[in-house]
Amino acid sequence: MKEFKFIDLFAGIGGFHLAMESLGGKCVFASEMDLNARKTYTANFLNKSPKLFENELFNEDIRTIIPEEIPDFDVLCAGFPCQPFSQAGYKRGFDDNHKSERGNLFFNIVDILEAKKPKAFFLENVRGIVKHDNGKTFKVIRDILENELGYSFYFKVVKAADYGLPQLRPRAYMIGFRNEGILRNFEFPLEKPLKFNMSDVWEGECSREIGFTIRVGGRGSNINDRRNWDAYLVDGEIKKLSVKEAKKMQGFPLDFEFPVAKTQAMKQLGNSVAIDAVEACAKKLLDYMSALKCNEVNMSTKNKGEWTELLSFIKLVNDGRIDLANKDLKKNGHYFNVTKVTTKNINYECLLESGNEGIIKSKTTGEEKTINKDNVINNIVISNITNKIIEGSRTFEIKEFDLIENSFGFSMVKGGNSNQKSDIVLDLENDNSTLLNEGFGIKSYLGSKPTLLNASGNTNFIYEAEGISPEKMDEINKISTRTKLVDRINAIYSHGGNLKFYKTEKDILDFNLKAVDSAMPEIISAMLYEFFVNRTNSVKQNLLNIHNNGHLNQSIAYGDLQALEIKVKNLLVSSLLGFFPSKRWNGEFESNGTIVVKEDGEQVGFHIVDLTSLKEYLFENIRFDTPSTSR
Repeated sequence: MKEFKFIDLFAGIGGFHLAMESLGGKCVFASEMDLNARKTYTANFLNKSPKLFENELFNEDIRTIIPEEIPDFDVLCAGFPCQPFSQAGYKRGFDDNHKSERGNLFFNIVDILEAKKPKAFFLENVRGIVKHDNGKTFKVIRDILENELGYSFYFKVVKAADYGLPQLRPRAYMIGFRNEGILRNFEFPLEKPLKFNMSDVWEGECSREIGFTIRVGGRGSNINDRRNWDAYLVDGEIKKLSVKEAKKMQGFPLDFEFPVAKTQAMKQLGNSVAIDAVEACAKKLLDYMSALKCNEVNMSTKNKGEWTELLSFIKLVNDGRIDLANKDLKKNGHYFNVTKVTTKNINYECLLESGNEGIIKSKTTGEEKTINKDNVINNIVISNITNKIIEGSRTFEIKEFDLIENSFGFSMVKGGNSNQKSDIVLDLENDNSTLLNEGFGIKSYLGSKPTLLNASGNTNFIYEAEGISPEKMDEINKISTRTKLVDRINAIYSHGGNLKFYKTEKDILDFNLKAVDSAMPEIISAMLYEFFVNRTNSVKQNLLNIHNNGHLNQSIAYGDLQALEIKVKNLLVSSLLGFFPSKRWNGEFESNGTIVVKEDGEQVGFHIVDLTSLKEYLFENIRFDTPSTSR
């Protein structure tokens, strides 16, 4: 790939940036918290990437970003914090809550991958991550990337010396691709001979050909100390590494600037990646991405949700109507005729004429093409596609769609914007009214039950444990059973403690919930407690239990059940049609309804013309979904 876009997370001083840029990459977003590292990053990349700074795309705290608002990109690069897994650190792993919760920052990467769905990722960490906690940490990482997000996963413990630099520095490199299809034969590049040795680094005769791993801190050990890493015997004299030698060992150009103290510069180099090793592996990654792009099988594979959106599209074209439903998903006798089908992200629309004719019209040029729908779509084709979606797993092909799209002359795929509520846009009419450009979301029962609000770092609620000593809390947090969250909560109470709602983790979620009702954060915190402690996953039953014997937030008046139900119903509709938890809401509905694809493939709809039925459907059917406790 001659041109591609990447993001640089936990960017440090820009090791990934240098490597990817040398291969033709353009950095469109970066994030780094350390103030001194930001100074170095700015000094070396401000002139090359001024838009990062002008547009505030050089983020300071990855926990504050809204993933959907990151510019589109091809490759996610991240040397995520290694201290929780490092032999030199405390090896706390995901349980590291020191200052910035370093161990859990991996899950911010997950949130970004889930929201933006880039073509590939390239992650780097210490080799200790592979065996940390008897391999459990690495298994969690791999399971999430493969099974939850649908990426392939390749890894190798790579030494800087494997790719030309005279330094040991073993690091775990993790690379993965989205929608890889059946290709799945990525291999890390073959090792390369040293470009130069430690004598060349020192410009004198060094007793070692390959140097020690450059580390953070701990300088001054005796040259014979097993912990020594910066003392070398050069021309018969003991010398200590300086910034000049460390830059060479890491592959940084000699003109790379360090506008910080020498101790900070050495720390930054010790935290950085080995440029040549990253560049060699990234080149192989890009070559493989190009092969995937040319692979027609890969381009036609999608998951169940993506296929269901296309199924709904062609069913609307075929049926020319959408039947409205009651709370039990039964047709209620009301319907709309559909006269146009399109989405916000395609440049064509299907105009449905009477009979079997349809017109494909370009939104930009106005050019029209007449099609005979009966020659393209019929109930048998739709039934076959429905069955293939039901039977499919992960990502898979459905060849029938190729024929339909070829006949239409355009792709129906929704596109890359996940931060919208409308999967499809319709023109509707009935005896009473004509509605133009009505946005509808799509919820499908062909696979797992549809979700209304996905759990992520943007939806966390924070509770304060009262009456528990820090020592006892550390002991409770070591509980690692399959039901560890519930068991930890129960342990807090069994030791005389109490949980009190503190706040939502993200201010944006707090704003959006309060936009629905000022008491909503408190109400939801009580519902979450009821769900996790008593396993009450029905929203309706959960709310009833809170009304009868709420455990938390006694400041909320529980006396009026009907008032509580009204508040929660408004929240459910607002979440479905209006707000994302990661984006400040303006109070408006972006979508005016939802289409539900039932287990048998039949689809029915809800529209705000009958808001009562939509509220009742959500209130009667929505359940709490147990999120990954590792995330």
